[in-house]
Amino acid sequence: METTINTVAGERVQQARSVERIVHGQAVMDGAGVKINRVLTQALQRRLDPFLMLDNFGSDQANDYIAGFPSHPHRGFETVTYMLSGRMRHRDSAGNEGLLSNGGVQWMTAGRGVIHSEMPEQEEGLMEGFQLWLNLPAKDKMRAPWYQDFAAADIPRLRTETGASVRVIAGSSHGTAGAVQREGTEPLYLDVELPAGASFSQQIPAGHNAFLYVYRGSVSLGGKAVARGAMAIFANAADADGVTVEASEDARFILIAGRPLNEPIAQYGPFVMNTQAEIFQAVADFRAGLIGEAAPASPTAV
Repeated sequence: METTINTVAGERVQQARSVERIVHGQAVMDGAGVKINRVLTQALQRRLDPFLMLDNFGSDQANDYIAGFPSHPHRGFETVTYMLSGRMRHRDSAGNEGLLSNGGVQWMTAGRGVIHSEMPEQEEGLMEGFQLWLNLPAKDKMRAPWYQDFAAADIPRLRTETGASVRVIAGSSHGTAGAVQREGTEPLYLDVELPAGASFSQQIPAGHNAFLYVYRGSVSLGGKAVARGAMAIFANAADADGVTVEASEDARFILIAGRPLNEPIAQYGPFVMNTQAEIFQAVADFRAGLIGEAAPASPTAV
């Protein structure tokens, strides 16, 4: 059953943020050889704190994705997988299992450690989506793991009077609360569809880091064009209260923002902590078989 779509008045943005820079990602291979466009790389982690990574995967060639992401560990952050098209099976060491399919979202808090796999359940057709890594505050890095699947119908939707169709994955937009809320990082995660001639405005606190990624068509931000496959990082001007996006052609993009943690970031592959000593401990725990041994946690928000 589809989520009810309410039509709402557009949010007013008095002073829109400008574009600081445009990023075009890197072609990489991850998992067992899955081809990915890595848009938010390690070099941007400080600038886009609390976000650590953004991958866009998409192909209708099975050889590009069929090997999937076999079992691998995580510690110290959250993964958010948004599937636009395709079917992916999740299994983890906490006993969770779920099937991610068209329009669905998988939100996993690795916390002190989890081992999971994400494997395609299709042998042909298009597989397309995103994976976002969201950092955890130092006080929550060793909390118990948590996991939740959201089907497409579980994601709140709205339509603005200015013509935008919005799926609210996290945070809040135009008075509509998203599927997930996080007190520490206050993430905003929207999937916005704009028909030609439409516009979209979203209020964002001045201190939050924000960016958008265009995956259909192209958009304009204050007269600056952002093409398909590009990420625009928004400047953090103290007098700006949000962003405004316009489309001269049919377009679709994700808009992401969050409150920076302003804490040290130490990363070694799938482990993200605050110090090198904590990274060494994570590696030692993994080698000793201690990551992923905890029982499933209750779904308490962090």
